[in-house]
Order: sequence, then C-alpha cells, then structure tokens
Amino acid sequence: MDARQGYLEHGTAAERWDRGRLFFEAKEYAKAALVLDGVAAEAPELLAPRLLLARAYYHSAQLSRAEDELRAILERWPVEDYAQLMLGRTLERRGRAAEAAPYLRIAAAMAGDFPE
Repeated sequence: MDARQGYLEHGTAAERWDRGRLFFEAKEYAKAALVLDGVAAEAPELLAPRLLLARAYYHSAQLSRAEDELRAILERWPVEDYAQLMLGRTLERRGRAAEAAPYLRIAAAMAGDFPE
C-alpha cells in the first residue's frame, strides 16, 4: 500500500466519511469512491455512505459499480426514491434505456411527478 492509499484509508469511519464527502464536494469522485467503499463495507446498514458511494461511482464513470451498489441499496431500501432515479440514469448512461424506464417512472411517482 502506498502512502496515498494509506491516507485514504486512515482514521475512524467517521473521519473517512468526512474525507469521502470532502473529496466528493471537490469533484474528486474516484478518490471519494476509494474512501467511501471502505466506509460502506464497514457499515452496510447505513444508507448515506452507500448512496454517496454510488454517486461517486456514477460521476467517475464506474457505471457497473454504480449499478451494483444501487441495486444493493434498493434491495435493502426499496422505497429510496433517489436510488431509483440514479439507477434509472445509470442504466440510461449504459445504453439500456428500456431497462431504465421503470426505475425512472417509480422515482417520478415517488416524487409526486405524475404524467398528465
């Protein structure tokens, strides 16, 4: 492990959560994903780190990982509307619009956005 990787993994889960959020806010999405992956693995029962990890994967074009994380989130929290929306957008970005459509419809309905 190099010193840079050690820094990313150093500290308590709370310190790494803060570090991951800082990287995300700085648009350093790949670094945020590296940090948040450990936090999410350590506390899989917490939604916030897992959702931010999925977002970091999405924004760093790690779409397969984003899809996997979002599916895992929705398996545990099926009413998480933002995860529904993100999974739909991830699938669209992967060229799977037909598969994305139901997730986008569910997200819209959960947000109260019904077609006229």
